[in-house]
Amino acid sequence: MEQNKDIRQGRHAVWDCHAHLVFVTKYRRGAFTDEILTDCEGIMRQVCEDFSCSLEEFNGEDDHVHLLINFPATVQLSKLVNSLKGVSSRLLRQKHSDHLSKYLWDGHLWSRSYYCGTAGGGPLSVLADYVQSQRRPG
Repeated sequence: MEQNKDIRQGRHAVWDCHAHLVFVTKYRRGAFTDEILTDCEGIMRQVCEDFSCSLEEFNGEDDHVHLLINFPATVQLSKLVNSLKGVSSRLLRQKHSDHLSKYLWDGHLWSRSYYCGTAGGGPLSVLADYVQSQRRPG
């Protein structure tokens, strides 16, 4: 029998959990460049690894980012989101303070709200294509 590579298992659970996350900048300010999005992806990939998750797809535009993550059933998505937004905000504002300070102030990078949709039922390839199709700034 062929094993589905997306199905993971732990000691007491078997899962195939994916989520589509969207984070927008505070006030939808168009603050991101390609370089900032590249750094953001690396930061978010590391945070996902710290949570035993995997960042399957990442892309964004000048005012928001899309993430497609594979996560264990034991992870609380709200805690993952809090870490993704908090760590990325702190590190991106440190590294790109000159650029980001023109668009954002008071130490806020992300809007408090976010979108989280579980990706079930439909083919993940369709969702991955959508994330990849974002118009990334040059």
